[in-house]
Amino acid sequence: MFKINIYLKFALIALFLGGGIILWIFQGFWYSFPLLLIGIGLLASYFLLGTIMSAAEMIQETDFAGAEKRLNLTVKPGWLYVTNRAVYYIMRGAIAMDKKDTKGAEELFQKANSMKLPSDNEKAMVLLQLANINATKNKWTAAKKYFKEAKSLKVSEGAIKEQLNQFEKALQNQGQVKLARTMGKQGVQMMRGGGSSKRRRPRMR
Repeated sequence: MFKINIYLKFALIALFLGGGIILWIFQGFWYSFPLLLIGIGLLASYFLLGTIMSAAEMIQETDFAGAEKRLNLTVKPGWLYVTNRAVYYIMRGAIAMDKKDTKGAEELFQKANSMKLPSDNEKAMVLLQLANINATKNKWTAAKKYFKEAKSLKVSEGAIKEQLNQFEKALQNQGQVKLARTMGKQGVQMMRGGGSSKRRRPRMR
């Protein structure tokens, strides 16, 4: 896919719009029209697409600080095309998680989850993040709900499938621990294979 460096795009927007306005003043509108049209087109693409693509590349390289700076150049997230807006919130959520801001990350992932995502892979990834966040807060009912929804999607990426399998194992282990706590020491002994207790024999005189 053809990409333009965001700083180059800003320069081109200024060049075409500025040049078009100057031509309009001195030569008339029709002389300036081609420059204005290109400038307006570049400006519209910036507001609709934002800085998502370049920020995504940085996140893939785990450069979260650079990705955050690049996303900050998207001054109007609400004007982004709906799919790009959802990806914007996913990346913001990933940055918040990297900063250990669990509350902020959950809010951002919730926003992304309420929008149209590009595919089931992204949808499952967001739901899995929400499941993980709720699991860390011991909100297992909510965690299971998000996981069940993610599990029902048609996921094609192997990495996400593996994460789903790992989370499923974590849920199973959580169930075993909960059972052990309910049963007390006897439950712990049963899990360790020490469930049978020996009766004391009477002393031989």
